Amino acid sequence: MKKTSVMFAAALSLMGMIGICAAQTKTFVRDSATMTATVEAINQTERTLTVKGPSGNYVDLVASSDVKRFSEIKVGDKINVRYYDTVVVRLKPAGEKSVDSATEAITPGVGSKPAGTAAKQRTITATITQLDPKVPSITFTGPNNWQYSSRIRDKKVLKTIKVGDKVDITWTEAVLLSLEPPTPGQK
Repeated sequence: MKKTSVMFAAALSLMGMIGICAAQTKTFVRDSATMTATVEAINQTERTLTVKGPSGNYVDLVASSDVKRFSEIKVGDKINVRYYDTVVVRLKPAGEKSVDSATEAITPGVGSKPAGTAAKQRTITATITQLDPKVPSITFTGPNNWQYSSRIRDKKVLKTIKVGDKVDITWTEAVLLSLEPPTPGQK
């Protein structure tokens, strides 16, 4: 998964491009992908896998100690990966308390094949500190003196918000993994 700071910037970039206030809450799927990779090498001591993606690229993956069935993975196994990246933006009512929270979880799959889900979620409150109708653009400030500016796709949004408005931004990244044994005749 991406670093939190990258997710933070990407989430707010999305905010700058969408009409955040046409409704009180909007959900956007920023990215979704499905792929299958083949396990090419395993280092049990370092808990790493080298996998070959569908376009022939090789990637090293590190399995944390939370991955309990790592030893069951074999060279030639197929790893099915589903990735989701979603952002929810909510115009915050006046007087509501600001938030700045992050959570992460790894959930093992059920069944005879190794599987699991890793997810990360971050919620912050950001304040609109500048609106520029000429560009059009919006500038936000958030926790720890953070500041971000971005273009807005829909100029009508500028008529529904004002400097000082607050928004809650929640973004979630999730990776779902499942394993299939190698096809007969393969490694």
